[in-house]
Formats: sequence, C-alpha cells, structure tokens
Amino acid sequence: MENTDKKLTKSSNKMVSGVCAGIAEYFGWDVTLVRVVYAILSFCSVGFPGIILYIILCIVMPPASEE
Repeated sequence: MENTDKKLTKSSNKMVSGVCAGIAEYFGWDVTLVRVVYAILSFCSVGFPGIILYIILCIVMPPASEE
C-alpha cells in the first residue's frame, strides 16, 4: 500500500527555488523533463502566465522538511 500522506513541497534540488523539482518529486517524474516542459509552455504562452504561476508557487509551496 502506498504512503498517502505525501505532500507537495519545494525540493532541495533547486535551480531557482525548487518548485519544478518539487513537482517532479511529488509525481515521480524526471526533474529535467518537468523543467523543459515548464520552459516550453512558458515560452509558448509568451512567458507571463508561467512566470506568475512560478512566483505564486514559490510563495505558496512549503519547503521540504529536513528528514
């Protein structure tokens, strides 16, 4: 049975603030893939919505606990 108390947090594996790495760790995806997809989607949407979403997630997502 899976651990159901998994929480979305920023990762310590960070380039800017750990948002993309945290999302990748939460879903079990490759960090590079999440970063590339985020960059492509931000570029295709003229960047602004992607930047705003990233800033919101930087503020809202808690940092990972040091366990």
